[in-house]
Amino acid sequence: MTRDVVVGFIPLLDCAPLVVAAEKGFAADEGLDLKLVRETSWANIRDRLIVGHFDAAQMLGPMPIASSLGVGHLKVPMVAPLSLGLGGNAITVSTALRRSMTEAGAAAGCDPRVQGEALREVVRAREVRRRAPLTLAMVYPFSCHNYELRYWLAACGIDPDRDVRLVVIPPPLLVDAMREGQIDGFCVGEPWNSLAVSEGVGSIVAPTTAIWRLSPEKVLGCRLQWAQREPATLASLIRALYRASLWNEAPQNHTELARLLAEPRFVGAPHDILLRGVSGRLNLEPGGGAHHIPDFYVPARQAATFPWVSHAAWFYAQMVRWGQIDASAEHLALACATYRPDIYRDALAPLAINAPMADAKIEGAQSTVTDIPSTNGVLPFGPDGFFDGKRFDPNVVIA
Repeated sequence: MTRDVVVGFIPLLDCAPLVVAAEKGFAADEGLDLKLVRETSWANIRDRLIVGHFDAAQMLGPMPIASSLGVGHLKVPMVAPLSLGLGGNAITVSTALRRSMTEAGAAAGCDPRVQGEALREVVRAREVRRRAPLTLAMVYPFSCHNYELRYWLAACGIDPDRDVRLVVIPPPLLVDAMREGQIDGFCVGEPWNSLAVSEGVGSIVAPTTAIWRLSPEKVLGCRLQWAQREPATLASLIRALYRASLWNEAPQNHTELARLLAEPRFVGAPHDILLRGVSGRLNLEPGGGAHHIPDFYVPARQAATFPWVSHAAWFYAQMVRWGQIDASAEHLALACATYRPDIYRDALAPLAINAPMADAKIEGAQSTVTDIPSTNGVLPFGPDGFFDGKRFDPNVVIA
């Protein structure tokens, strides 16, 4: 018997597991009729999932946590039993801001610390001349993009709440907003950074994997109520997406993946632009050549599909740091309970996959590839460092 599953997504590179599961037969193999619904904004994804239009959705990593905590909107308990990959984001600035940063000492492909310090000099110069603050966009208040952008700015001496103006714009509209001169920069997933470069309106100054290597991104999210009511369907969906992620990882499939995502019903960007993100070879400047970005987008290896509870704890810590929620032991527990490695392991047990034994880890602790305990012995992992050398221990989060 075939089971219908309706899943919402945003036109981004990392909707790839959903697209491939539906189009390459992995969902059908699990007895699922996977119906994908394209949306333009994360607010739409949130609302349609909450009211039951979607059974599950591609979600920003912090989104199900915010919903479970009831911050920014209705309080609706959710779970995230699968990651849809690691990385895939970048920070892009307008060509005018790029010129100013270059004059302040930055260069294409240089260290994110150097880029940030150059941006700080531009910010200070604008203050002296009493010019309006730079306007930087991200895609949603409870997003990896917001927190990675803020982390980078703050570590480089820029107060993201005082020195610049942060605004929310849906991913498909960011390039147009930059072209119209309405924003000076943005943090978003591919292919929108590469499209800005291709159209000559922006330059990529920092892939977010240069800020936090192997950083978390999208997850499969669903209401806790649906997960409890349809455990077999959810397990089948997890297996289909896991197998799709393995397919996406294989280099011999990258060209086909880019062409599939390029279809208007999915991402709708040129396939050669999408191939940049899929292969991790980005053009950083208009007219420039490709730069290899290690681990820019990781669909499956490096435990990329595993929902680390330490990722949830880091997102919660950022919510507290930036005043989105008050710290409390109850809030921390709810945030961590949203990520469900137990559901992940149970669903994938029939495939005998090699999954981490631990639910959490110290983020940023691996400077080299290290074997971590796993269900099949050990699993190579790392490096995963933050650019400022700091570490995040989920066991000492202020609650």
